[in-house]
Order: sequence, then C-alpha cells, then structure tokens
Amino acid sequence: MTQAALPQGAGTMSETAIEVRNLTKAFYDADSDRTTVAAYEVEFEVKRGEFVCIVGPSGCGKTTVLRILAGLESKLGGSIDMRSENPPAMVFQEASVLPWLTVRENVGFPLSLKGVSAEKRRMRVDELLELTGLTDFADALPHRLSGGMKQRVSVARALVDDREILLMDEPFGALDEQTRLVLQQELLRIWETTGKTVVFITHSVDEALTLADRVLVMSPRPGTIIADLTVPFDRPRDVVEMRRDKRFWDLTYEVWRLLASTSPERHA
Repeated sequence: MTQAALPQGAGTMSETAIEVRNLTKAFYDADSDRTTVAAYEVEFEVKRGEFVCIVGPSGCGKTTVLRILAGLESKLGGSIDMRSENPPAMVFQEASVLPWLTVRENVGFPLSLKGVSAEKRRMRVDELLELTGLTDFADALPHRLSGGMKQRVSVARALVDDREILLMDEPFGALDEQTRLVLQQELLRIWETTGKTVVFITHSVDEALTLADRVLVMSPRPGTIIADLTVPFDRPRDVVEMRRDKRFWDLTYEVWRLLASTSPERHA
C-alpha cells in the first residue's frame, strides 16, 4: 500500500499519541436491574499527527469509546494513555454553538474562560476564522448560519486553544451529502495545515476512507476492534477525485464485508 504523505507539523508519525488497552465499559440500568456491556477489550494506538476513523454499526460503543477518551465517561476496565500536554478537544455531532454569542465570541469562548487577553484572543480567533472560512460571518449570530457553517464554528472553537488531540463524534452526520463533501475537504485542508492527531467517529464508510490514514472497524455491541485497515491514498486528497479510484471501492467493499460478517442478522 502507498504510504500516506504527512501533514505539515506531523513529524515522523512515529510517536504514539494515544494508547488504548483492553478498554471495557458497561452501563447499569437500575429500573431493569440489567447491565449492558457497551465496549469490550478495545485496543488501538494512534500516532502523533495521524488521522484515524472508527466505523461500526449503531450502538456498537464507538461514541462511548470517544467519550471515555475525552474524559466525559469513566471506563470499567483497561487503560488509556493520552500523551499530550492538554486534554483533547472535542467536536460533537450536533453543532454546540452558544446562540447568544456571535461567531467570533463562540470561537474565542475557550480563551475567554482561560483569561486570555482581548488582544491575544482577537489575533488567535482571526486566524481560526480565516482557516475555517468564517471571516465574513464573524459578527453573525448562530441563527443566521446554516448547519454546515455552525459545524465550522464548532471546529474552529475546538482548535482555538491549540490542543494536540482532536476528537470528533460524527460531526457531519446530520448534514446533506453535498455539504458533507465540502466540509470533508475543508477538514482535510485544516488537518494538513495543523497536523493535529484526530480520532473521528462516523457511520459512513465513504467518509472514513476519504479522511483517514487508518480505519478501525468495530463489531456490534459489545463493541471491539475487529480490523485495522490502512487507507492507501496519498495526501493532499480531493474528496471527489478519490471516488474515481478503484482502490476506494475495493476498500469500501472490504469494510462493508467486515461489518456484514459480524451483523446480528448474519448469525441469527
């Protein structure tokens, strides 16, 4: 397979940024007195500057794994080693913009909480507005923005305090296909510029292959990693032109074959 080109600032991608070993998570429902195992002995590593996507069926625990990485859920067993100076930033499926703040204020909100001076905040926010194509909407309130623009705001805010690791939970899942393609291309451009370490959850096989260096495939609940696939496309990538490559469709088939082979219906 072709070795993917490195994004700017990604170094050699030889250093491990995230190490997950035997991660297990269960939820207890007191009403039914029932315990549900959401994720079971999940194991993977992510190199510094690498873009990794996790795909799997609904309810397989992929979002649970991401929330544990983000510190929003506690694990039941296993270990997680997040090798970064700061906690990871996270972008959720639904754009989490504050409706009473302008785009500029939303993007700069994490810096405001940290007490960063107005001048330094303005300079950093201006950089992110330009990077995400939001400069012309800096003073707009969220109700004036499309869904895609709101997600740009969420991405810009996640990047504003320059954390090393970015976690993304199906951020484009609620958008139409054309808007998704546009934002996929924008995200690739931003990642190539910043060299962040990214873990991206998606239910779309196409999206995973478009964005990732590697695709981790999860089984149905209790979810575990059943495959770790290298994506053989050089960077930078064109999200439309990639779909002319036979390897794209061969790999799409391989991922779907893996998902189908573990579906509950297949083994009923």
